[in-house]
Amino acid sequence: MPVESSLSADQSTLLISIKGKFDFKLLNEFRHAYSGDALSVKNLVIDMRDTSTIDSSALGMLLNMRRYLEDRDIEIKIINCNQDVLNVFRITHFNRKFLIE
Repeated sequence: MPVESSLSADQSTLLISIKGKFDFKLLNEFRHAYSGDALSVKNLVIDMRDTSTIDSSALGMLLNMRRYLEDRDIEIKIINCNQDVLNVFRITHFNRKFLIE
């Protein structure tokens, strides 16, 4: 599966991993990954270790996720991005909207 999610043992952190291309084809999988379990967590971590590329539709999905979760006190962090993905985040100023490590 290109999108996998798991809860930490103490159920305070939801980890979502994206594998391959992060694009429109992953819309439903990505939305499903955060819409249920994320409602009760304090931290949401998106691991892009295995993400090869990201496009504008994925940026929109990230913004929609943030809007969906904005009423909750959840820290959203994006980690393990390759250089190409980091460049997209910098060019689009996503590094101002998300904590990116």
